[in-house]
Amino acid sequence: MNGPPVALSSASVYPEPVAAAFELAAELGYDGVELMVWADRPSQDVAAVERLSRTYGVPVLAVHAPCLVVTQRVWGADPVVRLRRSVQAASILGARTVVLHPPFRWQRQYASLFADEVAAADADSGVAVAVENMFPVVRGRVRTVPYEPGFDPTEVGHEHYTLDLSHTAAAGQDALALLDRMGDGLAHVHLADGSGGPRDEHLPPGRGGQPCAEVCARLVERGFAGVVVLEVSTRRCRTRYERATMLAESLLFARLHLQPTADGAPVVV
Repeated sequence: MNGPPVALSSASVYPEPVAAAFELAAELGYDGVELMVWADRPSQDVAAVERLSRTYGVPVLAVHAPCLVVTQRVWGADPVVRLRRSVQAASILGARTVVLHPPFRWQRQYASLFADEVAAADADSGVAVAVENMFPVVRGRVRTVPYEPGFDPTEVGHEHYTLDLSHTAAAGQDALALLDRMGDGLAHVHLADGSGGPRDEHLPPGRGGQPCAEVCARLVERGFAGVVVLEVSTRRCRTRYERATMLAESLLFARLHLQPTADGAPVVV
């Protein structure tokens, strides 16, 4: 019995382009790629992504909508259009999930439509639109929440969720408790780590203080049917070899802790 599929986020190869994600995923043995749609032009071109998928024999298992501050003009200025285009891209690429952040507080009209838009996309597309947990922003001694109505999507209630462990670290949340609150709605996981400070670090799993192994074990116990994505920061790697080594280490951690034993129980190390 195999564990859930493990994919590589294309954000994990930054500052290399999206093509590097497909190349490294194939080389290292990942099951697929999560496409981060952002300023890298090929990431915005569904046909180009299809070609990369065919060339490297690596499927796109999820699409991360362009909802970062730095991607507010990708696919136009209207966030509803960006959401719909992300779902359309996922449908074309055969991806099962779209990852979406809650609206920013300054996106008042979008915030008023968000829950209905997510529900409609979930119901009509066959793609799970999985809203991701976020975190407060700290500047100096001031802690602010830039999301409406907040950074924890379970406080609103959506059909599907993405659990991000770097974000639980930055938010000071109990990752296992959040996983339990997400319940059967948990559709997608960003496996990463954090030291517990206010920064979103995306460390390789096992290098911070998050219960990454325990989360993996909980997923195995539940028979989790979604995708586990390694979304780790390699931006400080000076060479492709360094980047590949870090991503190989992250994949090994995921495989080890997501592999059930013959009786279906999680591996305990």
